[in-house]
Amino acid sequence: MNIPLSNPDITQQEIDAVVAVLKNPQLSLGPKLLEFEKKFARYIGAKHAVAVNSGTSGLHLCVRALDLQDGDEVLTTPFSFIASANCLLFERARPVFVDIREDTLNIDETKLAEMINAKTKAILPVHVFGLPCTMPTIIKIAKKHHLAVIEDACEAIGAELGGKKAGTFGDCSVFAFYPNKQITTGEGGMIVTNNDRIAVLAASMRNQGRDEGMGWLAHNRLGYNYRISDINCALGIVQLARIEEIVNKRQQVAQLYQSALAEIEEISLPPASSGFLKRSWFVYVIKLDRAFKQRHRDEIIRQLRAKGIGCNVYFPAIHLQPFYRKKFGYKPGDFPITESVADRTIALPFYNNLSKKGIKHVVDALKSIINQVKKHG
Repeated sequence: MNIPLSNPDITQQEIDAVVAVLKNPQLSLGPKLLEFEKKFARYIGAKHAVAVNSGTSGLHLCVRALDLQDGDEVLTTPFSFIASANCLLFERARPVFVDIREDTLNIDETKLAEMINAKTKAILPVHVFGLPCTMPTIIKIAKKHHLAVIEDACEAIGAELGGKKAGTFGDCSVFAFYPNKQITTGEGGMIVTNNDRIAVLAASMRNQGRDEGMGWLAHNRLGYNYRISDINCALGIVQLARIEEIVNKRQQVAQLYQSALAEIEEISLPPASSGFLKRSWFVYVIKLDRAFKQRHRDEIIRQLRAKGIGCNVYFPAIHLQPFYRKKFGYKPGDFPITESVADRTIALPFYNNLSKKGIKHVVDALKSIINQVKKHG
């Protein structure tokens, strides 16, 4: 049985919506873009939504819209997809890493205040794997020190804190729609904000610096081609209409994993939703106990893949990526919780329509392989 790591949930509705756009002459900057933005803003509960071609592009435009520049420092997490740090380097701002909490894998909000200095201009928390950060505390710290907040909600559409959607706490936030995300547009992202100025700047910069109403060859500021096509937006509109169905499907798959894996003593399971906090499952990541080293984890992944089971490391520590070590001089031991977690995590196959039979196959293989690896040391 071959089981992929992820698999998008595309129905005939999505196919029909895309085909309908292809029958019209306006494939970009057309009516589907505006429709997708309006419906997304309404769903999230924000004033503005600006669609772009990727979550990375969205993060970059937020950095520019907030005028973060050379020498500015932004507090963020070293346990994330690398774009949440790279977006700062695009404008020569510096990501200042803050270690994570081992229970949630999110940035440790209790360590933020001690890292703030005169160069600190913003905080960029990441809702890792769809589990919201403790945003009320982060916002309180940001306000006290007059810092901007960019929420990286790329993995967290549908997540909530106290009934309020993730992505509505900061000055701006970004969602992403790569095929492994909860909803997909193929490639794409969305900036969300209640700030009129940020929305105007982001919309202009995604379209080569043109302001609304300007001619095609008129440019009011430095911009980029970060546009998303109406084809992608048509796909996104249908996926968004199915968001509750999709989130519930993923919740059910996660619950099946939680039950099936509970008896394996050698692993820790990801935390689920609580009364205040609603998780939106992006990936399903287990954590081996501390008796296992990185080499053991890598061997488990190798053997799972040999059995046709898609799995991966989620995430390697950003500060230990070769580029970051060379540029900033980071070394092992700088962020011990992140490094320990990064050496022991495994993302198992996870997607909407993963069957009970598939989950059993994954769990049985994982049990067997863990026992083999323990036996041989």
